[in-house]
Amino acid sequence: MLSFLRILPAAIFAAGIPSFAGAEMLRAAPGQPLQAVLDQAHDGDVIELAPGEYKGAIRIDRRVVVSGRPGAVLNGGGAGSVVTVTAPDVTIRGLLILGSGHEMQAMDSGVFLARTAERALVENNRFEGNLFGIYVHGAAGSRVLRNIVEGVRGGRRNEAGNGVSLWNAPDVTIAENTFRYGRDGIFTISSRKDQFINNRFEQVRFAVHYMYTNDSEVSGNVSVGNHVGYAIMYSNRLVIRNNISDRDRDYGMLFNYANYADIDGNWVAGGSLDNIASNRDEGPDDERGMLPESGSVPGLRSGPEKCVFIYNTNHNKFRNNWFERCSIGVHFTAGSEGNEITGNAFVGNRNQVKYVGTRDLDWSKGGRGNYWSDNPAFDLNGDGIADTAYRPNDLVDRVLWTAPSAKVLINSPAVQVLRWAQAQFPALYPGGVVDTHPLIAPPPKPSASRSLR
Repeated sequence: MLSFLRILPAAIFAAGIPSFAGAEMLRAAPGQPLQAVLDQAHDGDVIELAPGEYKGAIRIDRRVVVSGRPGAVLNGGGAGSVVTVTAPDVTIRGLLILGSGHEMQAMDSGVFLARTAERALVENNRFEGNLFGIYVHGAAGSRVLRNIVEGVRGGRRNEAGNGVSLWNAPDVTIAENTFRYGRDGIFTISSRKDQFINNRFEQVRFAVHYMYTNDSEVSGNVSVGNHVGYAIMYSNRLVIRNNISDRDRDYGMLFNYANYADIDGNWVAGGSLDNIASNRDEGPDDERGMLPESGSVPGLRSGPEKCVFIYNTNHNKFRNNWFERCSIGVHFTAGSEGNEITGNAFVGNRNQVKYVGTRDLDWSKGGRGNYWSDNPAFDLNGDGIADTAYRPNDLVDRVLWTAPSAKVLINSPAVQVLRWAQAQFPALYPGGVVDTHPLIAPPPKPSASRSLR
């Protein structure tokens, strides 16, 4: 049985929706058909769900708030999307949403926001086992805030859906969510002016996956133990700032046909989380468990294979980043032009740089380069800049790239003589990356606690 309670304009304002004359609160109990409640609602009404399970699928075609009290569960029964929103200015909060269908072509989701569902707010929900958690299918100006999204476990990861998928949905904000399982944490295609801020990703393929999305921001996110942290493809004019990639398997950051981006203050690390844990501030971040103790995420390896992979990526600014404890610090290839790479720290990588090309590239600007942990240089005048240039690669490296079996000769006298000769006669060096003004000391380390706020 439904009960109706007239609510005051102040209460409507607190619910986060525009003020509508005659707005009401509709209270529903488990066992009642929720769609019937929605069909009786008017613009501005609040539908409050008491604890218990409600059957989906439901369709929201008017401007309402659907709010669940603790213990309210919306179960789609394994067919279609659990919630489909077609009206603008809808709010969905406080629910456990599960049981979508598994039809990829139908985009079965926990919450499906159609193009007309502009300015939707999906906040403080938990999603479990849906094909897609939230699908923003053209709903401009939507916000996805403070949700826990756990995708499909088991099976082939490429056949699962994403935590949040965006298609042609500008001005969308996705912030302070936690994503686990499924395919990608956030996948966006053909969009613009979006913000992905302070999210956490575990046990997915790509934490953030960009395709043809321009003029957007990825800031303060944390990727732990995924295949790839941040995959930025075919996108222009992005801000990628203060993100963390910790022990992601293949790449911390991957750039493919990405241009005119500011990549600043990010931290890509393999190995233990001990350094990250010791660098955070004491206080609320610890209480929220934003950073796990070392080893708390199952299945992690020391990775990543490459801190950063840069492929046909032009006119970007890589500044103030830390790339540490990877097999390769930066793999730079395929004619990438006009990139500024300065003020970064390359620390403890097995190979600091792998550059596939023959031209000389100077990774310094305005008399300031990068810090290299394996650079045994001097600074006799005390200006913080090494007295000699740094070259991360030599002829031996090129031999090893083309003939990996030659590693057995790496400590042989012949190889040592070759490296000595290159040091004495720099003309013997092949074309490649050179830092003419390397830093003696590393720049300030990006703060994990700052990045998480």
